[in-house]
Amino acid sequence: MRYRRFGKTNLYLSVFSLGTMRYLASPANAQETVEKALSCGINHFETARGYGKSEEYLGAALAQIPATRSQIYITTKISPTPDADSMRCYIDESLKRLQLDYIDCLAIHGINTWEQLELAKSEGCQQAMQAAVREGKVKHVGFSSHGSLELISAAISSELFEFVNLHYYYFFQRNAAALELAKAKDLGVFIISPADKGGKLYTPPQKLIDLCYPLTPLGLNYRFLLSDPQITTLSVGAANADELIEPLKYSDFDTPLNSTEIAACDRLLAQLTTIEPQKCSQCYACLPCPENVNISEILRLRNLAVAYDMSDYGNYRYTMLENAGHWFPGNKGNRCTACGDCLPRCPEQLNIPALLADAHQKLNGSARRRLWN
Repeated sequence: MRYRRFGKTNLYLSVFSLGTMRYLASPANAQETVEKALSCGINHFETARGYGKSEEYLGAALAQIPATRSQIYITTKISPTPDADSMRCYIDESLKRLQLDYIDCLAIHGINTWEQLELAKSEGCQQAMQAAVREGKVKHVGFSSHGSLELISAAISSELFEFVNLHYYYFFQRNAAALELAKAKDLGVFIISPADKGGKLYTPPQKLIDLCYPLTPLGLNYRFLLSDPQITTLSVGAANADELIEPLKYSDFDTPLNSTEIAACDRLLAQLTTIEPQKCSQCYACLPCPENVNISEILRLRNLAVAYDMSDYGNYRYTMLENAGHWFPGNKGNRCTACGDCLPRCPEQLNIPALLADAHQKLNGSARRRLWN
């Protein structure tokens, strides 16, 4: 297992972290998964107040393990509140559930909108967070975000945080500029759900398998991320101990991409160009939409479905639209009224209404919600 400095926290975290949203089958399963992670060299565990019994299960598991507390790092996440009393109460509740005297890293959970960023910066929220740091209950403060690049950049630039949890993968590189800004500000970077949100890469389509060969799609994505020194650690949301095996095959491989890996990335890029002139380049100039259609994300999912046969992943993400609130905002493609507002702003002159209708036909299905809801 390799370890990297987590920005200005000066903690050295394993390049894979155990995300604990999915190990909730039973306390025994959580115990086994945590023990397996530790035995493989993982020293960072990430949970959240909102993840059901995750904090409680993690606390119980760690209490049974004869490990040195100073060598295990715990991150939990709490949504921002405008009043100090609520935030203080939530921090104390998390400490109690985790059976800890202090939390290594506390993230403001889900700065996904400008309103939530203002909440996080509010006097009450900041008062509670700073008091927790002074009292030794919290060592370091950061934030997580599923929001826009502009929002994430504003939060990083606020100087309030020491680390950031965000989405960034081979198949979603929109937040590359946020990584660069985080490096400039010396923030640690935690990548959220690279296998699942990054493309459902545990169960890739055959076309994607062939394009990545002799690598696997999952392995190529991990190598793409681990080769970037701006990134500290990747989340592994294992539901059980066995699900740690495949990701951790890459835990010692954080060197620059080799010629075979670069060739695979080149093949993926070349394949994407085959869907021109209907390929969306993800410039985001089409937004905002008067009907709040999430145009850029929908066309990204269409790109992946058409170019790589990633329709299962596209359906998985598309059906969360209109069902996940600010965690995955915007309306589906069938809400488009063909008003034409986006057309003159598209540098590629795409027929956006037609592409949205096609994406809806290809990707729609039964509504989904976020797992922890």
